[in-house]
Amino acid sequence: MEQYTLLRQFADSWMLLALFAFFIGVVVWAFRPGSSRVYSDTANIPFRHEDKPATSEEART
Repeated sequence: MEQYTLLRQFADSWMLLALFAFFIGVVVWAFRPGSSRVYSDTANIPFRHEDKPATSEEART
């Protein structure tokens, strides 16, 4: 029972703080200023070739 209490206290304090810091880090990384170009380019992949399939050379770029 003592190990459960120790792990419960750890999870309620330090692990909660560590997971919150990880979450904030992921949010900051996702919304950093240089990432919008990468995300918009990735989001537009389905709309690049509406009238015909991409050639093999176009698909590599």
